[in-house]
Amino acid sequence: MIVTLTANPSVDRTVELGGPLERGAVLRATGSTDDPGGKGVNVARALAASGVPALAVLPAADDDPILGGLRAHGIEFAAVPIHGCVRTNITVTEPDGTTTKINEAGHPLDGRTVEALLSEIRTRAAHAEWVVLSGSLPPGVPTDWYATVVLALAGSGCRVAVDTSDAPLLALSGGFPGAAPDLVKPNSEELAQLTGADGDALEAAARAGDPRPATIAARGLVEKGVGSVLVTLGAAGAVLVDASGAWFAAAPPVTARSTVGAGDSALAGYLVAHRAGAGAARCLQSAVAYGSAAASLPGTTLPSASDVALDPVEVRPVPGGGPDRTGTTPDTPVPAHTKERP
Repeated sequence: MIVTLTANPSVDRTVELGGPLERGAVLRATGSTDDPGGKGVNVARALAASGVPALAVLPAADDDPILGGLRAHGIEFAAVPIHGCVRTNITVTEPDGTTTKINEAGHPLDGRTVEALLSEIRTRAAHAEWVVLSGSLPPGVPTDWYATVVLALAGSGCRVAVDTSDAPLLALSGGFPGAAPDLVKPNSEELAQLTGADGDALEAAARAGDPRPATIAARGLVEKGVGSVLVTLGAAGAVLVDASGAWFAAAPPVTARSTVGAGDSALAGYLVAHRAGAGAARCLQSAVAYGSAAASLPGTTLPSASDVALDPVEVRPVPGGGPDRTGTTPDTPVPAHTKERP
């Protein structure tokens, strides 16, 4: 079982346009959908769609529409009751894949609810392989709360992954090594927040075929105690760094329809492979395949195993990143046709 925590869940409303978004104009939508959302919820949805047992923990009232959406998607959940509704986030997608998001701040949580969420997570962690802490924190939750949760789960026997940004991410990094999780999944901008690097430059270098700048930045987090760092680099692919090495996987060509949930799907793909016993290179391959599949789907649609193609994703060690777990040298790529399916 993989447990996800979404402290700031949302109902995600996606509006599809037939042409470019024009500021100040009256536009007609070609379609719209409402889905249960928030980063942890998205991870749980992608895992469940691939047949991996997942439980979404979130704050929500019994009659909140988000819980109806989770039931409709067949997602197991544990809701900590609150008064009021979760936020609604709006996503506008254009035919070329350009995505515009408008996110509300979220329903404020009081101290009692925050403690109840922590208690629920600690209880569920006792039977979990991974606990995933994802997304922003709503008003009322201390910015260092993820560090508190990571420390509370120490010794529970489960692994912990964190995917967040801005103040909660910086507060978490301030707790390293004591609050260092087993996996951190930043994008290029978030990696820049943690390390002082230039996020645009990291992604541009990877697009040009040079993942070393992103690798060097991620290596600094591993040296501070983080188990593994999975850096998603948009259409360029992703880098994975751990104590034993570093790997890069370029994203396969896809027709992008919406980038919503691509990073969450990449994290889910990593977890699908890791749970199956795959090594680091295979976990990265799965992450990029899942993220690419998500980008090719409309709106907030998340990929299932049938949408994911692993073979087009070729993983290669990053020179200077250290030996990988398969024993290949840093200059030897892992051919796509020899990769194991996680």
